[in-house]
Amino acid sequence: AHKTMKGQYTVTQPGPGAVSSAVGGTVSIKCRTSQDVYNNNFLAWYQQKDGESPKRLIYYASTRESGIPARFTGSGSNSDFTLTISGVQAEDAAVYYCQSYHYPNIVQKPPSVRLNRN
Repeated sequence: AHKTMKGQYTVTQPGPGAVSSAVGGTVSIKCRTSQDVYNNNFLAWYQQKDGESPKRLIYYASTRESGIPARFTGSGSNSDFTLTISGVQAEDAAVYYCQSYHYPNIVQKPPSVRLNRN
């Protein structure tokens, strides 16, 4: 969480800190903010593989970055968001986290969820 003079925002990812899936399975990762995000959709999802920099998968809650496979889907609005990976691939094993934007402050890198291969 990031604390500012204008107040404190927190981000939580409900559920276990790690999830597992077989290749081809479907995984949903949730993100909840303590207050509505800016414009109700200023929420991004990131993927970070071991030893690599984070990669942004989704912005504006549901818009995929160029080159991101369609199996990654973002949904939700206001303060409740979900990243769904449909047809999980071996290379999807990583840490996933959300970033919310609450004008004019940013809350970044809350507790994350790791997706392990079975």
